[in-house]
Amino acid sequence: MKTEKKFMQVFKFGGASIKNAIAVKNIAAIIKLFPKEKLVIVVSAMGKTTNALEEILSTFLNGKNPELLISNLYENHLSIVNNLFPEPELVIQKLTSEFKKLEESLLLCSKAKYDASYDSVISRGEFISSMIIESFLIQEGFLAKKYDAPLWIKTDSNFRDATINWPLTEAKINKGVQEGFKENNLLITQGFIGSDNKDNITTLGREGSDFTAAIIASSLHTNSVTIWKDVPGILNADPKKIQDAILYHELSYREAAEMTYYGASVIHPKTIKPLANKNIPLLVKSFQDPTKSGTIIHECKVAHHIPCIIIKEKQCLITFQVTDFTFISESNLSDIFSAIDRLHIKINMMQNSAISFSICVNDDWYKLEKLISGLEDKFDILYNRELELITIKNYADDLIERLKKDRNIYLEQKTRKNFQMVVKPLEN
Repeated sequence: MKTEKKFMQVFKFGGASIKNAIAVKNIAAIIKLFPKEKLVIVVSAMGKTTNALEEILSTFLNGKNPELLISNLYENHLSIVNNLFPEPELVIQKLTSEFKKLEESLLLCSKAKYDASYDSVISRGEFISSMIIESFLIQEGFLAKKYDAPLWIKTDSNFRDATINWPLTEAKINKGVQEGFKENNLLITQGFIGSDNKDNITTLGREGSDFTAAIIASSLHTNSVTIWKDVPGILNADPKKIQDAILYHELSYREAAEMTYYGASVIHPKTIKPLANKNIPLLVKSFQDPTKSGTIIHECKVAHHIPCIIIKEKQCLITFQVTDFTFISESNLSDIFSAIDRLHIKINMMQNSAISFSICVNDDWYKLEKLISGLEDKFDILYNRELELITIKNYADDLIERLKKDRNIYLEQKTRKNFQMVVKPLEN
């Protein structure tokens, strides 16, 4: 790649940063702050579009008509288009075409191929947003061009959590970006999306647009990646849930990776590794106040001793009990872990006793139903849904007691530096 590293950056704009016309206009204002940079812009679906598409897919697969849900989603995007473009006719035609593709994707969906169906439908949100943003930036005078991520990001066929084919992906990104920058200084692509060797749409895991930005930056050896958020940077807790959250001005790659592993939602868990491997700094900044420094994640030795509180919602606690009054053995654990591995389920917390083994996992019921049905002939299986997993890094005992208040405790675990508990808030 001949483009000089110091003049190239990757920006990622998430759903909250492009949720309406005002937010989209703000993207243009931010880009204008970097007039000498060549930028690759990675965008998510607008606002809560992914949630809406999940509901549309679920409705269709349950044999109901999602027409009203599709219409509502279309009207939401149409309102954004009408507020962005003085002469919106051409963009409306493109929008209508995108929703036609959504309806065509739905008709090919089935419960038997749920994961592939999910990727084909939910990915439409990113295609819609990138089309609108490309059109708006061109209207604003930028030399901008959209490239569809499936042409660049090549993966295996593990739908909903695809693994990157790095050599092929790097080659395609470098070729595409080099060609794109010959006539443009802004290249726009979709986050979260890739394609397998048969050109089927795959996705990189929920909220995977951060990872897309890291893949592109790593492939191009860019100067940095900036994730634009609705928070001032990375905080020691979600400010919507914990008052007086504290901003980290800098974090090491290792510390940030550990936070994402435990469920810190500000960055996708897979984002850190490709950047750390190439020593590319990751900046997390506020799209509401872009001149503030935010948080930088890079190679450093800053030690943070203030507690970091991570609350992960929509959790399921599953307990496997032996049925013949023997103890949980390595053979039992092998059966459980083999099933978990086949279904690509990530364990967020686990604990064993003499006669049982418990795991806390994301409440992805399509996968968990298969897990339970596949093991119920070997174990008595209990489960609880709609739980939260609370993790405290660098915990203090008084903080643990404060967070236990007004919560039912299902499971808890303490190590030298970390405390975790699976809980359900008490009903008022």
